[in-house]
Amino acid sequence: MRTTTMMAKVSMILAAAIAGPAIVSGQPARLAQESQTQWAKFRGPDNGAVADDPRLPDTWSETTNVVWKADVPGLGWSSPVVWDDHVFLTTAVSAGEERQPVRGLYDPGAASGATRSVANHRWLVYDLDFTTGAVRWAREMAVAVPQIERHLKNSFASETPVTDGERVYVYFGTIGLVAALDLTGEVQWRRELGVFNGRQRFGTAASPALHDGRLYVVNDNTTQSFLVALDAGTGDEVWRVERDEVENWATPFVWENDVRTEIVTAGLRRVRSYDLDGNELWELGGMTVNVVPTPFAANGLLYLSSGYPGGYPRPVYAVRPGAIGDISLDEDETQSRFIAWYQPLLGTYSTSALVYRNYYYTLLDRGFLLSHDARSGEEIYGRQRIAPGHGFTASPWGYNGKVFVLSEDGDTYVIRAGRSFEILHTNSLNEMSLATPAIARGSLFVRTQSRLYRFTQLGDDVR
Repeated sequence: MRTTTMMAKVSMILAAAIAGPAIVSGQPARLAQESQTQWAKFRGPDNGAVADDPRLPDTWSETTNVVWKADVPGLGWSSPVVWDDHVFLTTAVSAGEERQPVRGLYDPGAASGATRSVANHRWLVYDLDFTTGAVRWAREMAVAVPQIERHLKNSFASETPVTDGERVYVYFGTIGLVAALDLTGEVQWRRELGVFNGRQRFGTAASPALHDGRLYVVNDNTTQSFLVALDAGTGDEVWRVERDEVENWATPFVWENDVRTEIVTAGLRRVRSYDLDGNELWELGGMTVNVVPTPFAANGLLYLSSGYPGGYPRPVYAVRPGAIGDISLDEDETQSRFIAWYQPLLGTYSTSALVYRNYYYTLLDRGFLLSHDARSGEEIYGRQRIAPGHGFTASPWGYNGKVFVLSEDGDTYVIRAGRSFEILHTNSLNEMSLATPAIARGSLFVRTQSRLYRFTQLGDDVR
């Protein structure tokens, strides 16, 4: 089947604004500490916390501060990743009519939640030009009828790619395919890891992780859960660990700390950490049903979260490096040798938390923001309502002294970072959005249901 071309809608701006750094309030956009030049994985190198850069926008819309916007066919909630002038994105395009996603939280077992497709799908990887948004190449990876169901809010392309600047690695859990492509779009290798359904029919979402020449893929399900390490150059299996788990959607996290490097995997039954040879280092019980947030590290601590609505506990753990064995807390404990702090009701359902300027920000799915001291867990402020009636699935991010939260309606609320809560702006794109944005080279990339936008601080509307 011939690959169709994604039509890029490119908004023209002054050539100087694209080719070189913008000038903001008379100050050059070049910083002593430059913002990330690469955004190679889900949530980027610092899990959404970005160095200050006046090129990054505070306000945007469908026409304001738009460098380009590109139409994206099909449906996919994977995030974009950026390397130099490459912007990689995945999607799944159906040959038939599909039910459209619905905003909000609802039972996947109900008629409004679970969906099965009987149409052929095409799984695609795109490479867009950073400067113009034009499609450099589009590679069709598979054509098939999906074998498993998905939640109506999920997609068949929800796993975010990862890149090392030589290859881009993709995983489509729906069809069990993991593959590596070079920067020209040629497939270097591909492996079939199997297709496994979960008891709740949510589909898959855990993205691959990359470290030191190895690609790590986790697939927790009700049939055969596993963590596998693949040689990034060849795709050969290096090791595999069978896991006593049921379905989860959290991306594995490679934690490089002062003691060692380890692979942290969230789970309903246990959070488990492994060394680089697949040996278990430690485990932690006490998570709640449906583990989605991705583990991440900041300030020398590892943050773990799980917050299924109505469950108890809905915990957040801040873990110190060097843990060994079972580090689960006793019922009356809030800290231990390896756990710096614990909050029993701070966990999130879909979003991952943000640590920005030593504050731990919790974005609840129903539109509340909370702030705690990232080192101690002490509350800075409790639940603050962002927007009544709006749901939130994308994870928050921060730069330039502000925290950004993107609603499922495509509205981004700009909130002042610090000890008090204040909404500064609301930026609307008027289309459903569940994907976490990417940030690189002074630009913000936001994916909606049908488009990918590149924003930067231009100073004028682009028509």
